[in-house]
Amino acid sequence: MSTPQDFEGRTALVTGAASGIGAACAAALAKRGAARLVLVDTDRGRLDALAHQLDCDVEAVAGSVADEDLWDGMEDRLTGLDHAIVNAGIGSGGLLSDLVLSEWQRVMAVNLDGAFLTLRSALRAMKPGEGDRSIVLTSSTTGLKPVAGIGPYGVSKAAVSHMARIAALEGAEHGIRVNAIAPGGVDTAIWESSEEFRRSVETHGREATLAAMAKTTPSGRFASPDEIADTILFMLSATGSNLTGHVLVSDGGYTL
Repeated sequence: MSTPQDFEGRTALVTGAASGIGAACAAALAKRGAARLVLVDTDRGRLDALAHQLDCDVEAVAGSVADEDLWDGMEDRLTGLDHAIVNAGIGSGGLLSDLVLSEWQRVMAVNLDGAFLTLRSALRAMKPGEGDRSIVLTSSTTGLKPVAGIGPYGVSKAAVSHMARIAALEGAEHGIRVNAIAPGGVDTAIWESSEEFRRSVETHGREATLAAMAKTTPSGRFASPDEIADTILFMLSATGSNLTGHVLVSDGGYTL
């Protein structure tokens, strides 16, 4: 089966692009005809390595999405923007009663403030444009279903989902669609932020650890980054042209 070229000639922004869902989205966009990608991540080495693998014009920007100065300097780079994937995020662990404020703020700075700054820049770049323009924010099922021990992450993702809905209302008059995806368990590097996960990997290995964690999911497995990327690109593409203000849950039944 041939790969659809439904993003041919398009320009897209992807944050958190050096690994996981972001890298999978960048690769899928390039494969499906995107002409230009603006990729943002804090990991310069992995970002550059990915850029060399993609068959399109790539501008790799190393920096934190929580840095307002970074976005203030991105206006020219985002000229002609058609699509944006607001994906950068970090994890956190600990009970709310045990958290220090600095840890709460660290997570919110990237997951919520960074998502806002990215979204704001994308909306500003898209407003003068024409044609189908769309944005997808990466939320999480933990923003819908409370999970103990990851308070800052879950709260930040709940806010991201609602921010996507508000942006959809505000963007509609400009022909800009905004949606969010709420994945369940996905095999990405974000799990490495958990000490418990790292200890389990040392003892049992990564595959066994993920398999044990996936027992809480009716499907019995975690998704791959490529699977989530395919869903995101559906929401971005003209095929999903009637979707806006929607938070699509892709969790193997975890929230049932």
